[in-house]
Amino acid sequence: MVRAGIIALAMAALASGCAQGAAPPKRGRPAPGQELRLHAPPARALDAYARNLRRSAAARVAAARHWGLAAPPLTAPAPPTRKPRLTTRKGFEVDDHEARGLPPVFTTIPTRDKVVFLTIDDGAEKDPAFLRMMSELKIPYTAFLSDYLVNEDYGYFRKMRDRGVVLDNHTLHHRYLPALSYERQKAEICGMQDVIRKQYGTRPALFRPPYGNYDEDSLRAAKSCGVKYVPLWNEEVFADHWDYREGDRDLHPGDIVLSHFRGKDDGKGTMPDMVRRFMKLVTAKGYAVARLEDYL
Repeated sequence: MVRAGIIALAMAALASGCAQGAAPPKRGRPAPGQELRLHAPPARALDAYARNLRRSAAARVAAARHWGLAAPPLTAPAPPTRKPRLTTRKGFEVDDHEARGLPPVFTTIPTRDKVVFLTIDDGAEKDPAFLRMMSELKIPYTAFLSDYLVNEDYGYFRKMRDRGVVLDNHTLHHRYLPALSYERQKAEICGMQDVIRKQYGTRPALFRPPYGNYDEDSLRAAKSCGVKYVPLWNEEVFADHWDYREGDRDLHPGDIVLSHFRGKDDGKGTMPDMVRRFMKLVTAKGYAVARLEDYL
């Protein structure tokens, strides 16, 4: 339609010139008032862009139907150019937390964007269907891994990394950290930093303590081996239900949502079942799923 409109305007301009007795334009520079700029290539580019948008939208609808969703995921806004300032949530601090430069502990990203962030812990379940589902639906998420669960199949999580998922630190053995000495906590946290660096090429900037439990030593140890942030969560989603930290039992802009790598042997559904429950509520409430690292 854009190209047809441009051509129609061009024909009208030519007809007008002829009706007034104007001579056909000669080769070379046009006479004043007779400039006619017809940019067919940009029109073709617009047509191609529109076709690509339609195909992309149709593919998203088809993928949603294939995976049992009534509607495709909403598209997240562009990442903020100015990253939000992250501080530790009130009540989650340790002594002199900020003054000592310890990593902030938070459950929500401060943003007005109507987005939430999906994070998945441990690595017990290694479901190929989950990888396909998340890739086809283009749902971003962050994984927090424990070595004692992932070391039987590092390759599964390498595929995840190759799809753009950031792999972060959930300790070597998933211990209750406050019961351990500083040195043992450091071994758990820094040891997992080394594993992820060796297997996947980067040292994580994010660390999540097992069970969400930590103390001053946990944060000191995490800082010593390069951790910059300690994201916890505001909601948790399972294959059959949601849990909420807040009394209003609702989603909020910037909320971090926790789930786990679990299948039917450990829960009441598969990983795709969990994603369906997650996406149905998130989309129904008008939220998009954004990439956590884009806000850090």
